[in-house]
Amino acid sequence: MRIGVAKEIKPDEYRVALTPAGALELRNRGHDVAIEQGAGVGSSFADADYERVGARIVSVDEVWEGSELVLKVKEPIEPEYRRLREGLILFTYLHIAADEPLTRALIDSGIAAVAYETVEVGRSLPLLAPMSEVAGRLAPQAGAYFLEKPMGGRGLLLGGVPGVAPGKVVIVGGGVVGYNAAVIALGFGAQVTILERSIDRMRHLEEVLSGRVTLLMSSSLQVASSIEDADLVIGAVLIPGAVAPKLVTREMISSMKDGAVVVDVAIDQGGCFETSHATTHADPVYLVDGVTHYCVANMPGAVPITSTKALTNATLPYVEAIAGNGLGAAVDADPALAKGVNAIDGKLTYEAVAEAHGIDYTPLRDVLPLSAV
Repeated sequence: MRIGVAKEIKPDEYRVALTPAGALELRNRGHDVAIEQGAGVGSSFADADYERVGARIVSVDEVWEGSELVLKVKEPIEPEYRRLREGLILFTYLHIAADEPLTRALIDSGIAAVAYETVEVGRSLPLLAPMSEVAGRLAPQAGAYFLEKPMGGRGLLLGGVPGVAPGKVVIVGGGVVGYNAAVIALGFGAQVTILERSIDRMRHLEEVLSGRVTLLMSSSLQVASSIEDADLVIGAVLIPGAVAPKLVTREMISSMKDGAVVVDVAIDQGGCFETSHATTHADPVYLVDGVTHYCVANMPGAVPITSTKALTNATLPYVEAIAGNGLGAAVDADPALAKGVNAIDGKLTYEAVAEAHGIDYTPLRDVLPLSAV
C-alpha cells in the first residue's frame, strides 16, 4: 500500500504520525512510505532519518494525492478539507463529535475516516490511552504553573512546604487521564480528591494509589461542593466518541476562589466545564469569574518527543493491519478497529457522532460486508 505521512499544520502541533522505526517496519512489509518534508522535525526526526530506512521525502501535495492511506496525529483543519477525497483512508485523531464542520467535510468527501480515539478493545481505548496518559500527567504541571501569581494565579505552591498546607486538587473523572493526573499531583505533594461514578473503578484507584487520595462518588452536588474549595480542578471525563458532558456549570465556576485554575483535558470532545472553549499553546488561558481556564486542545503536542513515541507504539500494529489487508478486511478481522471507522463512502458510521450533530447514522455493516461487526 502507498502510505503517506502528513505534516501537522494545527498551531503548535509538533507530533508526527510515524517514526523512522515505524517507517522501517512498513518498508520491510513491502509498503511504500512517503513522508511530507519536515513532518518529523518537531519530534526531533530529520528527513534524513526517514530516508535512511527507505522512506521517500515528498511534498504535501504528493502525500495527499499519491497515497492510499494517510496518517496524521490531529484532525484535518479547514485548509486541509479540500484534500479529503473518495478512495482515501485517513487514520488520525478526529474528535468529530465536537466538530460539525469537519464531520460534514468528511461525509461530503466520501473519505474513509478512521479515528484513533474510537478504536475500542473491550472497554479500553488503546490508541487514546497513551495520549490520555500524557495529557493527564501534563494537567497538574500546567495547573501548578498558572497558580503562580505572575501568571494570574492565587500565588500558591501546589505542594506546600513544611508548616504550610499543600494545595487542593480535585480531579473530575477517574479514568486514564484522572489516574495519571493524580499520580503527578501526588508527586507534587498536593492534597488530591478524585470524583468518579464507578465504585469498581474507585476500588481500583484506592488500591493502585495506596489510599493516598480521597475518592468520592461523583454527583452534581458533590462536584459543586468539592470544587468550591479547590485550588486546581482537572476535567478528566470521557464518553468514547461522544461530546463530553458539562459536569461543571458556570455557577460552580463562580463559586471558586479567585485565582484558582481549571484544566479541561476533555476539551477535544467539547470540554466538561460549561465555561470551556478551546485554546492553543500560544494563548493557553483565559479568565472566567476570576478563575483561570487552561483548555489547550492538543496538550500532548507540547511534549512531542514523548508523545510521538508513545502514540506510534500503539498505532503501528493497526497501520500494519490496514496496509497489509486493506481497510475492509482489516476491520472485518478486528471489531476493535471497526469501531474506529467514523465515516466512509459519504455515510456517518459512528452513532454518538451522528447523535451529536443530528445527522443520519448508518451502521458500518450496511456500508461494508463485514462478518465480524
